Amino acid sequence: MSARLLWDAEDGEWIALGFDVLHGRPADFAPGSADLPVVRELVDEIGTVRPPQAARDWTETRWDRFLSAPSEAELLRGDALLHADLHQENLIVGADRAWVVDWGWPTRGAGFIDPAQIVVQLVAAGHSPAAAESWGAGCAAWRDANPEGIDVFAAATMRMWQEMADRRPDRQGRRAVAEAAETWARHRGVTVEPIR
Repeated sequence: MSARLLWDAEDGEWIALGFDVLHGRPADFAPGSADLPVVRELVDEIGTVRPPQAARDWTETRWDRFLSAPSEAELLRGDALLHADLHQENLIVGADRAWVVDWGWPTRGAGFIDPAQIVVQLVAAGHSPAAAESWGAGCAAWRDANPEGIDVFAAATMRMWQEMADRRPDRQGRRAVAEAAETWARHRGVTVEPIR
């Protein structure tokens, strides 16, 4: 699932890691892409990895400031290992296998978060929200998810991407994902109030 680690070095402030060179391309999220089943397999594979002991305290909190109430945070908590930054560039498809790269933000949380991130990216790539959720429903972690948790995540994700797009209006990709997150939230019937 991940490139093989070849070496590591530390100097007290930085950790450097060297990995195998991968021969592949970013996953194609377009409707009808042959990569979509491969992406689902990768997401499901992440969900089967038991978080290492070192990850015990890596609770997923990055969406907390985008929640409408502190009590919603519990719906995003869990013991699943999360990549938490899944998009096309971090899913590499080769001739005979695929990899998940850029594990810079791994955490522990509700298992549906990784598939839900892909759902937003699929909408941004041209899928209808219903088609994107149909893809997500094929992921094991999505099938076991609390729908209220997915709604909370959809609202928080919309707020997060809107803030990111507003902060960098020159980055059209961010605006596209913000619009996709809003479209998905509306599809779910989620009313998103501004954070006070």
